[in-house]
Amino acid sequence: MRKDVRILLVGEPKVGKTSLIMSLVSEEFPDEVPLRAEEITIPADVTPERVPTHIVDYSEAEQSDEQLYQEISKANVICIVYSVNNKKSIEKVTSHWIPLINDRTDKDSRVPLILVGNKSDLVEHSSMETILPIMNQYQDIETCVECSAKNLKNISELFYYAQKAVLHPTGPLYCPEEKELKPACIKSLTRIFKVSDLDNDGILNDNELNFFQRTCFNTPLAPQALEDVKNVVRRNMADGVKDNGLSLKGFLFLHTLFIQRGRHETTWTVLRRFGYDDDLELTQEYLFPMIKIPADCTTELNHNAYLFLQSVFDKHDKDRDCALSPEEVKDLFKVFPYMPWGPDVNHTVCTNDQGWITYQGYLSQWTLTTYLDVQRSLEYLGYLGYSIIYEQESQAAAITVTRNKRIDLQKKQTQRSVFRCNVLGARDSGKSGFLQAFLGKNLQTQRRIREDHKSFYAISTTYVYGQEKYLLLHEVMPDFDFLSEADLACDVVCLVYDVNNPRSFEYCAKVYKQYFIDSKTPCVVIAGKSDLHEVRQHYSLSPNEFCRKHKLHPPQVFTCNTTETPNKDIYTRLTTMAMYPHMAQADLKNSTFWLRASVGATVFAVLGFAMYRALLKQR
Repeated sequence: MRKDVRILLVGEPKVGKTSLIMSLVSEEFPDEVPLRAEEITIPADVTPERVPTHIVDYSEAEQSDEQLYQEISKANVICIVYSVNNKKSIEKVTSHWIPLINDRTDKDSRVPLILVGNKSDLVEHSSMETILPIMNQYQDIETCVECSAKNLKNISELFYYAQKAVLHPTGPLYCPEEKELKPACIKSLTRIFKVSDLDNDGILNDNELNFFQRTCFNTPLAPQALEDVKNVVRRNMADGVKDNGLSLKGFLFLHTLFIQRGRHETTWTVLRRFGYDDDLELTQEYLFPMIKIPADCTTELNHNAYLFLQSVFDKHDKDRDCALSPEEVKDLFKVFPYMPWGPDVNHTVCTNDQGWITYQGYLSQWTLTTYLDVQRSLEYLGYLGYSIIYEQESQAAAITVTRNKRIDLQKKQTQRSVFRCNVLGARDSGKSGFLQAFLGKNLQTQRRIREDHKSFYAISTTYVYGQEKYLLLHEVMPDFDFLSEADLACDVVCLVYDVNNPRSFEYCAKVYKQYFIDSKTPCVVIAGKSDLHEVRQHYSLSPNEFCRKHKLHPPQVFTCNTTETPNKDIYTRLTTMAMYPHMAQADLKNSTFWLRASVGATVFAVLGFAMYRALLKQR
């Protein structure tokens, strides 16, 4: 909501603009009225909306046209004052003042207008019959009020309406001619309904309505009040209430009713609580809250964020098969202005046999987004209503910023859960196959992936000494001369070569010597496509000799050309090296170290699956 409101009073001379301002301030009619009142500021604590309000007078005798134009451009709302006993001043509203204001304001952001009929104490009749056609002709007119500066009639109301026209405008919400909500308003309220529908059954039950009421207005509805609301909807709409809950149609009808009864502030309170600005766009402050990420730190989702995302998954996994079908994914993202996940996501995370994203894959994709682009993750959580559902100040509360990596190295331990492995190698060395094998896809399955659906990332969970961790694999494009800092910044490096291509290993050797020989980042050489015949590499040292010379672990043989799911031991080893880089050059040469990590991974993978099945039964 705006931090202040600026009200400008214009109109013909002698209609009582200055008297209205002075009567408001002194609460009595002034004996002497100056040509123009000085600008006054009403403090926030004495206004109904708790917003500082500036009231500005205009005098043709004292001010130039240029000064008037400046005031029009600065005003948030303009009161066009006429005298109810002066027909010429009423005619000037349409012949002079409205055209003048429209000429001086942008067509797309017109300032709201209030028509003010002053001196009602001098006549017994109302000017409304004359004014109503004008209101119907000009959409910018918010309302009309008749008042008397002399009798103090409707003076406070006039300035309240003016303030309300700025803070709770009708224009973006409602079309008076059609007597219905505008499309942008319907779209915003529909998102609010879907976010508030916690079980995704298409109705707001009493618990959801109470949570919504408490979230927006800080007070629950009494049971009788809830019934009264539903009865109002029942009387006016056949399908507004279903199974004793409020349907989307009923929800939209209620807001239409609020606006028609002049209670715009109710709808605006709801919209602003859910992050919308005056143009019914989600604000930048709502979508992108401030979060500081120092150098050498990474971003992860915390426990509450995972619980929230799990509830979102459960809400949309209608068939309870622990995977999201394309229709379920589409339904989940209806609260977004665009589809955030493309077809590449299905080849970035684990999917089921039908190619649908599994529960684990869904959490993995969120983990990936948070690690690579935390601002995007904050935006997505904003669309889903994280801060509202979990009653947090912002979705920044869902993010953990890890400590500096240098401190991890010094302390020889880490609290991080996500580790990045950059996969480098010459073209056609098997990097993509290495990524896809991590997701359980053998070569035969990989060949069915369309070229435009391929991904340069793969992420899933591994278990190291009983701890579940995420390993994020990133395939780096083989451009030796242009490896960026992002290509090099990681927790562990995979150098992949094709055992069947004599020129493949040379790239790995050159990259290692150029970028990693003096680095503290652990490196592993992968002898890819090991199902093929191994040929001698055209390099001065064989891969084994090279690894021995540079104190690297011997090349790890790997193939994804298997009938079953490819072996995943190597990914556990990579995660272990990423977690314990100080041991990479020492204990990691010891085969018992590998064995302990791998056995631990197998045990906890089985245990984890059993626990997950138990969890599903509960769900």
